[in-house]
Amino acid sequence: MLKQDVALHFRDALQIGLEIRQGRLSARQVATYFLDRIERAAGLNAFSVITAERALAQADAADRLLAAGIVLGPFHGVPVAVKDSVQWEGTEATLGSQSRVGKISTETATVLRSLMAQGMVVLGKTKMTEFAFGLSGQNLTQGTARNPWDAAVARAPGGSSSGSGVAVAAGLVPIALGGDTGGSVRAPATLNGLVGYKPSSGMISGAGSLPLSETLDVLGPIARSVADARQLAAVLAGPDIADPSTLVLPAACVAALRAPAAPIHSPIAVLDAQAWPATLDSATQLNWQGTLDRLQAAGLEVQTWTPPPALSFARMAEDNSTVLAYEAYRYYGELAADSRQALWSVVRDRILAGGMIDSASYEAALQRRRTDMQVFAQAMQGSAALLMPACDQVAQALDPEDVRHAGLGKLLRPGNFLGAAAISLPTGLDEQGLPTGIQLMTPRGHDAALLDCAHLVEQALGRLSRHPDLAHWGL
Repeated sequence: MLKQDVALHFRDALQIGLEIRQGRLSARQVATYFLDRIERAAGLNAFSVITAERALAQADAADRLLAAGIVLGPFHGVPVAVKDSVQWEGTEATLGSQSRVGKISTETATVLRSLMAQGMVVLGKTKMTEFAFGLSGQNLTQGTARNPWDAAVARAPGGSSSGSGVAVAAGLVPIALGGDTGGSVRAPATLNGLVGYKPSSGMISGAGSLPLSETLDVLGPIARSVADARQLAAVLAGPDIADPSTLVLPAACVAALRAPAAPIHSPIAVLDAQAWPATLDSATQLNWQGTLDRLQAAGLEVQTWTPPPALSFARMAEDNSTVLAYEAYRYYGELAADSRQALWSVVRDRILAGGMIDSASYEAALQRRRTDMQVFAQAMQGSAALLMPACDQVAQALDPEDVRHAGLGKLLRPGNFLGAAAISLPTGLDEQGLPTGIQLMTPRGHDAALLDCAHLVEQALGRLSRHPDLAHWGL
C-alpha cells in the first residue's frame, strides 16, 4: 500500500501513466490506493457503483501486459470513473433515478470499450442528477454528491456529472468521464476547480450511453489539466458506425486532436459583456476581470468580440433548453407522468414541461441552430477562440427546490446549441475559498484549435495551487 504522503491522488493522469510505464508504480498499487480512498470517503457520495473486483482484475491484466513489454497507451493502468449514464454490461445504469434501480445493462458503451482497450482501470460509475436534467448536481432521491470545497455547508457540486467532478476534485480518481447537454461537464468542473472539456458534437460516440437529448448530448472528460483532457478525448474520438453523428466530422478534425499542442497565431476573442446571457455575481465578476488582466500580463492578445446581431447568446441558451426539454420528454415523459415512479418532483416537473412544447417550436429551434452554427463559424474567423465566463456564480448552498442555481447554465448552454467545442478552466478561488472559472469555445470541429488555446491560457493563469481540505471526510 502506498503511503498517503505521496499525494498520488492529486497527480495528473498522464503523470500516473508515466510512472506505471516506468515501473515506479504498478497498476494494482494505484488501483488499490484509489479504491481505498473511495471507501474512506463514502461521505462524499461520489460513486453510485464501485466496481472494485473488476478494477483489480483490469489492473492485474495491465501489469501482466506491461511485464510482457506491451503498452496499450499513455493511460495504461490509470484509473478512471464514468458517469452513471454510461452502460457497462453486467452493471446497473440508473441514470441517477430510483426508477432504474435494478436495471442491469446488457451492452457496454463504445466509450467504455475504448477506455478499457487503452488499458485503463474502471473504478466505478459516478453519481449524477436524475436523468441528467439539472446543473446544480442535486439529487434528492439517490443522494447528492458533496462538493468537497466546503465541509460546513452542502453546496452544489455541479451537474449533471456531479460525481465525476467531486471524484476528481477529492482525489478519488485522477480523471473521469461526464456528459454535457447543457453544461453538465463544464459546470461540475467549474464548481470543483477542474478542467471540463465538451467536445464538438459528433467527436465522441454516444452509443451505449443513456440519453437525455439526442441532438445535444456529448460525452467529455473532467480532468486536472488540459493535457489530460485532450489525451482522454483523443482516446475516445473517431467514427463509430453505432453513432451516425460521428460519421459527419472530417477525419482531419480527429487527427488534429491527436497532434501535440501548437502555438496560436490569432487573438483570443473576449465576448462583450453586453452579449452575456447572465449577469455575474460580484465575486465572480471581480475574478473575471482579474483573469483578463493576468492573460494580458502574460502576453496573450485578447480583443473584445461583439457577436453579429443575429447571434444572440441569450436566445441560444433558451433555444437549447427548448430542444433539451422536448427531447427529454420523448424519452421520459411517460415515466414522469406515472405518479407511482419515485422521481424527484423537481425533475418530474422539468420533464413534464417538455410535453408542453409544440413540435413547431422545436423544429424552429433546430432550424435556428443550423443557421447559428454557420454564423458563429464565419464570425469566429481570425480568432483563436471565444473567451467568456463559465458560470455566473460560485457553488451556492443547496436548496430543496433547486432555485438558487437556476441561472447556472445560461453561459454554458450556447456552446451546446452551437455544437461547439468548449472547455472550462479554473481561474482561482473567491474570498470564501470557492473555485471560479472561465470557458473557451470554438466552432464545431475546431477542437484542436480550442485545446491549443486552452493550453496557453492554462500556462498563463497557472494551475490551482490549493486543493480542498479533505480531513472532514477522512482523507
